[in-house]
Amino acid sequence: MLPTAFVALRFVHFAALMLALGATLCVSLLAPAPIRKPLAKRLIAFWRVALLCNALSALMILVVQAGLMGEGIKDSVNPQILLAVLTTRFGNSWLWQIALAVVALIAAWLRPKGSAALLSMLTAIQLALLAGVGHAAMHEGLTGALHRLNHAVHLLCAAWWLGGLWPLLICMRMARHAHWREEAIVAMMRFSRYGHLAVAGVVLTGAINAMFILGLRWPLESGYVRLLFVKIALVATMVAIALWNRYFLVPRFRNGQGEAQRRFVQLTQLEMALGALVLAAVSLFATWEPF
Repeated sequence: MLPTAFVALRFVHFAALMLALGATLCVSLLAPAPIRKPLAKRLIAFWRVALLCNALSALMILVVQAGLMGEGIKDSVNPQILLAVLTTRFGNSWLWQIALAVVALIAAWLRPKGSAALLSMLTAIQLALLAGVGHAAMHEGLTGALHRLNHAVHLLCAAWWLGGLWPLLICMRMARHAHWREEAIVAMMRFSRYGHLAVAGVVLTGAINAMFILGLRWPLESGYVRLLFVKIALVATMVAIALWNRYFLVPRFRNGQGEAQRRFVQLTQLEMALGALVLAAVSLFATWEPF
């Protein structure tokens, strides 16, 4: 039960952080000034829920880890076991996760419309710190530092890409209104332009991560490797959808083809669903031994 709960909570935590970072970055960096407030108004409830899930999952992961380190559920709330967890490398890193998650949640409630930049910074730091746990912490010295740095970049690029898809759809809706059309289109084009870098970053850093963990030998009998191939196939499908949307459907928007816009929305929603499957796969095989 506890191992399953740990995997589920990892999924919630990663997804919540990426969605919150993508939404807040869209407001703080991508959206032109005239639509930042109306866009933030449409995303406030979304990032509040994401940050609440972020804080709760961070707390629960610590509790579940205590149970895994101890003798089961009864040790999940044992103060001595919890303190012992906090003395480990995982615990030291996770204490920052909890602290930053609580600060972000408070900021989202106290200054919702003016906190996008602050929330972007807090969630980005949390994601980067996640590189200090899991397989990215398997190496020491310079190799370990490079692995963790690469993994941090991987997580941030993934958040920019996956987390930005929902705000992209919101901007599409806003573009239907004459008052916001020009600025909403600018925001979408910025997401598309810099999204190329995010997608390339995900692919490149993901390949480097795999090399750090597996080297040149990828044993097909390993469950880790088989599920890694599933993740690669899902990401490849997401890349194909993103390219189709950008270079086939978007040019047809100018001709007023409503079918192209409807198909863009449907494929973007499919891209989000595939992204959720990628996160689910990562949450599972990240708890497995590579060999």
